[in-house]
Order: sequence, then C-alpha cells, then structure tokens
Amino acid sequence: MRQIPAHIQAVIAPVVESLDCELVGIEYGRQGNRGLLRVYIDKENGVGVRDCQRVSHQLSGVLDVEDVIQGQYQLEVSSPGLDRPLFTLKHFEQFAGHKVKLKLVTPIDGQRKFRGTLQGVENEQVIVNIGENELVLALGAIDKANLIADF
Repeated sequence: MRQIPAHIQAVIAPVVESLDCELVGIEYGRQGNRGLLRVYIDKENGVGVRDCQRVSHQLSGVLDVEDVIQGQYQLEVSSPGLDRPLFTLKHFEQFAGHKVKLKLVTPIDGQRKFRGTLQGVENEQVIVNIGENELVLALGAIDKANLIADF
C-alpha cells in the first residue's frame, strides 16, 4: 500500500480522533495536476454525512495551517463503505474469512490483481486463498486491498 508519510498521518490522526472517530486509513495520489487526499473514518455505530463534514472541516483548517501537503489537492473524507479498504495487518486479521481483491506492487507470474478469500495474518504476512492456491504476502507487497461486498 502506498504509505502516507508519517508527518502527514501525525497531523491527521489526532484531528480525526478528537472528533470521536477512528482513522481507518489515508490514500494520497495525483489526479491530473492536483492531488487527492482521501481520509477514511469510522465509528462504532457507523459514520454519517455529518461526521464526514465535521472531520473534513477540521482537517481542512489544520492541513492549511500545517502545510504538510505541497501544491493543490482535494480533500475527501469518507466512510470505508461496503468495499472497505484494508490498510493494516489488524484490518487483515479483523476481516479474515471475507472475500477480498488485491492489487500488488510487483506482479507475481505476470499478474498484479487477485481475488480470493482472506485467511488472516500469520508471522506478519497476509494470507489469501486464491482458488486452490495460498498466497502469502508481506503487507508492503500490497498496493491496494478492498473487501468485496457480499450480498
């Protein structure tokens, strides 16, 4: 997963937590000539639009004052949603048994995208069953991971 620099996370996390929300994860990338900073938040009873607005408003002010992101960017605050992104080993443990889709940093046998069932974490390695095969990955080998909504 694309790691967010520690100094950016250090600015964002206390703001989110001060508003009684959990920081699920942060994504940052370029969209055209602008950056996109996406902050995922959650709460025990779920996140509503008001929660996202409050966090967005507070984060905007703090990020402007701290000036930790260079250039223009758009801030998006969102709930993790049904296709929840997985960022940490704790997330991979928490959602063991669920279906996931993964995009790897480096291809394995020419393939970067996989779908399978998350088995959990062992020895700080993420384990996913892909059909009859077991894929064992270091967290750093995963560019992006999301749950697959099961209806």
